[in-house]
Amino acid sequence: MSEKEVESRKLGVEKTLDGLPGAIPQLSTNRAQLHLTPNQRSWLRFRRNKPALLCLVFLALLAPLVAAWPLVAPYAANAITDEQFQPPIWKHWFGTDVHGRDLLTRVFYGARVSLLVGVVGAGVALVIGVTWGAVSGYVGGRLDGAMMRFVDVIYSMPSIIFLIVLLTTLRATVAKWLINWFGPEAAPKSHLLLLVIGLGALSWLPMARIVRGQVLSLRQRAFVDASRALGASHARILWHHILPNVWGIVIVYLTLTVPSVILYESFLSYLGLGIQPPMASWGSLVAEGAAQINPVQIYWWLVVFPATTLVLTLLALNFVGDGLRDAFDPKGQT
Repeated sequence: MSEKEVESRKLGVEKTLDGLPGAIPQLSTNRAQLHLTPNQRSWLRFRRNKPALLCLVFLALLAPLVAAWPLVAPYAANAITDEQFQPPIWKHWFGTDVHGRDLLTRVFYGARVSLLVGVVGAGVALVIGVTWGAVSGYVGGRLDGAMMRFVDVIYSMPSIIFLIVLLTTLRATVAKWLINWFGPEAAPKSHLLLLVIGLGALSWLPMARIVRGQVLSLRQRAFVDASRALGASHARILWHHILPNVWGIVIVYLTLTVPSVILYESFLSYLGLGIQPPMASWGSLVAEGAAQINPVQIYWWLVVFPATTLVLTLLALNFVGDGLRDAFDPKGQT
């Protein structure tokens, strides 16, 4: 062996030894992660996404505060006073509206309605959309064609016109039904119930299409053939082998469905077709604030605070959705 070859080997050994201190912690980290469950590893990946984690903390603080606000609110939601159009001060952090009502209280009461409509609409989309799309994509054939043509027919209907017709034609019937079952005080809830039904009837359609496309691509995979060869039933293959590989996309779209439903409700309430007084939502509060804008005096707080709360909540939901997508992606499992 020549002297040059000996020197070259010595250099290689020294480089290897120099790299060991950095490689050992990485090796120990990988070994530690081998003992974690897939959900624990997903949580670790989600924690590394700082914007998504901060948005999750924001939503985790907002939800219980909104739920418990009637117990801690310093003012009643519809308490009319003589302090009309007060700007933000220490007594009224968000100012007051045209009737002297505390805007901070109104914003949190409106959050209860808007978030309820968004969560229920997204829940309907999750249950109906995932079931419909999974069955359609897995079975295939004529059943798949019939189920998707039904989705196409409903999808072709103008959604805003469908909601307006639903709200205007069934309002009296639903209000009468609520009065018969729960008493006269339940009549104002008819708009909320119709909104939930209408938005839920439309929000599951894109979910069904997305799930169907994913199931169509997954049902031909080798792990599905192996499960079928081992005698697994169709239901077990679908719910225990295929759908777990779709949850990443489903969760992302679910977190996007909540803000889209909230925006729909806000738009309808802005037009006067959604939540009706004395109830309030973020959309109706923005509409009330916009109605007070005039060339003489602009009561900016009536629009800024409800709109800012709405925008921050929608941004937080979008960031959390992106973080969950990255965390639950099966291709990212380690």
